[in-house]
Amino acid sequence: MKNSLLLASCLVLLTTTAWSQADDKQAINAVIKTLFDGMYEGDSSKVHSVFDESATMATVARNKMGEPVLRRESSMNGMLKAIGTPRKEKMTEEFWNVNIQLDGDFAQAWCDYAFYIDHTFSHCGVDAFQLYKTKDGWKIFHLADTRRKDGCNIPEEIKTKHSK
Repeated sequence: MKNSLLLASCLVLLTTTAWSQADDKQAINAVIKTLFDGMYEGDSSKVHSVFDESATMATVARNKMGEPVLRRESSMNGMLKAIGTPRKEKMTEEFWNVNIQLDGDFAQAWCDYAFYIDHTFSHCGVDAFQLYKTKDGWKIFHLADTRRKDGCNIPEEIKTKHSK
């Protein structure tokens, strides 16, 4: 009888944890989608809403000599200004292959992306988000990405969407 109760308790705990993680993963996906929707809409407030106030960013790319470089930004002000500045072109960041890892109130998400200005391909790479769970939901506290123009394995449906 004790073993049955112990087994039942463990199953309930595991099931509850699995549901909780699924809910958290769904919420983290929504944070990422909100970020990219805000970029497309030129809505810097929407973009700002998914970041912690002290968020940092970094980009790994190659310079003109082909050497890897790391560019760090200690605030989001430049990105928010660029997003909020009215422009004719739409900035679209398509993403796929989202992989989310969780440990309590900490998460990281990794995804491939392709960036378009209107329907013109600009660059691709990987976005790596670090997030934490606040009383108001998941917030990004660090965003790092890579940027390149070739070697992109963009899904056909995304290529087709932007070939118009």
